[in-house]
Amino acid sequence: MKCVFEAPMDKKAELTKLLEADPYGEQSPAPYQKMSFARLGYKLKEGVQVNEEKDKLYAVFRGSDDYLPFIKSKLEGLAVQSNPERSARVIAAVEDEESGAEQGMGAIFG
Repeated sequence: MKCVFEAPMDKKAELTKLLEADPYGEQSPAPYQKMSFARLGYKLKEGVQVNEEKDKLYAVFRGSDDYLPFIKSKLEGLAVQSNPERSARVIAAVEDEESGAEQGMGAIFG
């Protein structure tokens, strides 16, 4: 599963706090015991970083499909799932950035 959620830029502090809270999922209620954003992994990008709306913040998640209900419940009222077209563009931008970083490290240590 790869999915993207978007939030207004003025919610950055609140979103970051939520994503960083409870890294081991110890406080997650049933049925999400032991689930956390830290275990799932995510990338948080500002709109200008991924060539999208500059007043938006994008959270990219990759992992098991089991996490999608967890993500939706935690982000409810704070962020909404991006439409498929925007999600594809944001995911491609993040993957391009990661690929460039890997190549750069290869050039340094290669």
